[in-house]
Amino acid sequence: MISLAQTDQPVIVWDWIWRNLDTIGSRTLQHLVLTAIAIGVGILVSVGLSLVALRWRRSYIPITWVTGLLYTIPSLALFTFLVPVTGLSIVTAEIGLVSYTLLILVRNMVTGIDEVPAHVLDAADGMGYTARERFWRVEIPLALPVIINGIRLATVTVIGLVTVTSLIGLGGLGFFILRGLRTFSSPFGTTQIFVGTVLSIALAVAADLSLVGVERALTPWRRRKAT
Repeated sequence: MISLAQTDQPVIVWDWIWRNLDTIGSRTLQHLVLTAIAIGVGILVSVGLSLVALRWRRSYIPITWVTGLLYTIPSLALFTFLVPVTGLSIVTAEIGLVSYTLLILVRNMVTGIDEVPAHVLDAADGMGYTARERFWRVEIPLALPVIINGIRLATVTVIGLVTVTSLIGLGGLGFFILRGLRTFSSPFGTTQIFVGTVLSIALAVAADLSLVGVERALTPWRRRKAT
């Protein structure tokens, strides 16, 4: 078998990229939609689990045990297990993707609340805050940096895992990676792998930087403190 390095064929066919910009755009959008749904649902579920864990402390270990178990299941095995139940559908993809966000988000949410200094809580109580007011007006704002760090990690993780869903007919940019691997010996194969890989990394970096911006906008006191 003759490798690309032994031929005069280019490794990246730029003309293929220009001719397929529409497909690349639609697959990038699909990647973003799958990620956004997974993170949105993951946050909602994690908020509920975190509230339960904060209200009934004994539930924290079972919650993290179950979410940790889900996190350790290999993505390919999880999607394969779900296909007979939910089919080759977006539901299958999202169940798998959401399950990988829960441990990260729950841990960061609970940790963020627990790390609020005791003297701050005492001051809030002294000002006459009720427990609910203290939670939403003091504890949540101070926990935001830790919570958003969890969202950042979960988002980057999901962006990478979305590519695996190409095995069930979705996958966003993973579509190009999978198709490229099938035709790896041709320059069109390496080009598709290049497109899928580079754009997936670019999405992860862009999402992470965007969330850093969100954190800075929501926690202006941290900038003032640093200054």
